[in-house]
Amino acid sequence: MGTRASIQLQENELNEIQNETGFSHNQIVRLYSRFTSLDKSSNGVLSREDFLRIPELAINPLGDRIVHAFFQESNDETVNFRQFMRVLARFRPTKSNQTKNKLNSREEKLKFAFKMYDLDGDDKISRDELLAVLHMMVGDNITEEQLGSIADKTISEADINGDNQISFDEFVTAMERMDVEQKMSIRFLH
Repeated sequence: MGTRASIQLQENELNEIQNETGFSHNQIVRLYSRFTSLDKSSNGVLSREDFLRIPELAINPLGDRIVHAFFQESNDETVNFRQFMRVLARFRPTKSNQTKNKLNSREEKLKFAFKMYDLDGDDKISRDELLAVLHMMVGDNITEEQLGSIADKTISEADINGDNQISFDEFVTAMERMDVEQKMSIRFLH
């Protein structure tokens, strides 16, 4: 299976993806194999439906938002392998002895997290957007009043300029003490 994937992935493209994302040669080949297994139409791209066939995304309360992030990278209705890898690179664990790349930086991880909350793409997180994401995460386990209280408290603590919204800079400040590098890391194939 890995051999088939390595044949379809050109060596120069593999090297470019490796340089761009920081994934190892073997990880790229194995992720390519996973990508092609998700590509039910065998046309070299994934649709939203292909992503939603991934069991972990299907059961994740933020699955739709995560899938949406892949399509922000492509600005299209499909995602090719390189775009797929660029998004995954943001979740590549960072190690002290490992070279970080731009896609794997703290800032890129924070941008990705911020976009999860910025539902309308206006570069601000409003109370309504925060409420919507909180609702996705907890469902009906918390009352609307409790959710509203959490949203209000979050905005009041993070909103530095008093516009009742959270900008990216305010989000970065609010996340200052959070170990984003670890919390936004997924152990990939070794």
